[in-house]
Amino acid sequence: MILCFATCLALSAAAAAAHDTGSVHDEPVGWTWDPWIVGPLLLTLWLFALGAVRLSRRSRRGHKALWVRARLFGAGWLLLAAALVSPLHEAGERSFGAHMFEHELIMLAAAPFLVLAEPLAVMLWGVSPTSRSLIGRWSRVAVVRQIWRFLTKPVTATLLQASALWLWHAPVLFDRALASEGWHAAQHLSFLVTALLFWTAMTSRRTAQPMAALCLVATSIVSGALGALMSFATSPWYAGYTRLGLAPLGLTPAEDQQLAGLLMWVPGGLVHASAALLVLRRMLRPVHG
Repeated sequence: MILCFATCLALSAAAAAAHDTGSVHDEPVGWTWDPWIVGPLLLTLWLFALGAVRLSRRSRRGHKALWVRARLFGAGWLLLAAALVSPLHEAGERSFGAHMFEHELIMLAAAPFLVLAEPLAVMLWGVSPTSRSLIGRWSRVAVVRQIWRFLTKPVTATLLQASALWLWHAPVLFDRALASEGWHAAQHLSFLVTALLFWTAMTSRRTAQPMAALCLVATSIVSGALGALMSFATSPWYAGYTRLGLAPLGLTPAEDQQLAGLLMWVPGGLVHASAALLVLRRMLRPVHG
């Protein structure tokens, strides 16, 4: 998981560096073929594919589990690529609603699939034996393990993700991210990192199921409240998008923001609430079965 985690950080930073939000664009949206985005994406896919091939050749046992991991990783990889490479990425430079959809795709779809895939064991077989040994030794260092355990505690991860959402959507910080590539990189990084930590905590065997359900419900409420505030606002919060005038679909900046708020409120709330219901169902299954 740590190797995948680090790769996703590189992808997020590269995506943010390619943004140019807050300035007027007249050309049609297109695909983002920036090598700093496409390169890490292809490297990630290559490591997993090579590791999967080597593992399958080494032993025929566990092929079913390996195939499940491959499908989960593939789904997460495709969703991440859709957010960073497809026309949605450029559309986010012109519309807050598109920008919000890009973030939701990364945090609510790509991140959980990547976490569920648990690709570390597979990806390690995609590197050289020397590198695999070094990574293994580094991951067993006591300080590294303690930091990782703390960051993936359910309450810690929930608070970190909620803090990232609320702080970065404060007008001062959001406008700064729109105006600066460095700050935009920090915004993307924090969204992706906290999402990976959150879903790692929610799916960890160390997390009690009642605590996971509680954190999922709390996250649904916290993110939904922020989305609701955006949806009911009658004036735009962010100067960067206000300067664009009309959004691509003919929406005013205020309407574009309301659309973005609905995207955070409804899909975000449904994903976290549905995950909480799945956890509760798992808890109640032994009672009825």
